[in-house]
Amino acid sequence: MVLDEQLNEIPAGSGQVGRLARRGNVPIAYYKDPVKSAETFVMGPSGSRYALAGDMAILEADGTITLLGRGSQCINSGGEKIFPEEVESALKAHPAVFDAIVVGVPDERWGQRVVAVVQPRDGETPTVDDLATHCRVHVAGYKVPKELHLVAEVVRSPSGKPDYPWAGKVARGEIPV
Repeated sequence: MVLDEQLNEIPAGSGQVGRLARRGNVPIAYYKDPVKSAETFVMGPSGSRYALAGDMAILEADGTITLLGRGSQCINSGGEKIFPEEVESALKAHPAVFDAIVVGVPDERWGQRVVAVVQPRDGETPTVDDLATHCRVHVAGYKVPKELHLVAEVVRSPSGKPDYPWAGKVARGEIPV
């Protein structure tokens, strides 16, 4: 299910974004971590106990759930919420892109701007304009990367998760590429 900020269940088909949650047989706490336990295992106003995932989602009218991405990685550009995973999927659909991570970097006008860190396919050199044109077919214009950094290899954890702190350093010019 998907919960709003007050831990109320969001009705199916409303289009409202909320946090992915599970109820029923959920753990009581993390071992020796009361702070993380209080953030993750919560009691809703209905009296139901929930385990909150860090993922943001929409509960569709047919009961399916559309995952938008991790709330902690959400980019806020001009008041719009942008989930990096959605933009990364659009980028990876481009034939010149092997892998990509999208991050937000500080921007004086918009708060944050969308930046892509891309590992191109062998022999390819995509430009920000090429990728922007491609992405506009898949995502709203405000989600399109405004800046591009090409890297030899995108850094991921051993489990395959994107290394967003690394990508942020690349995007801010703190790590040479």
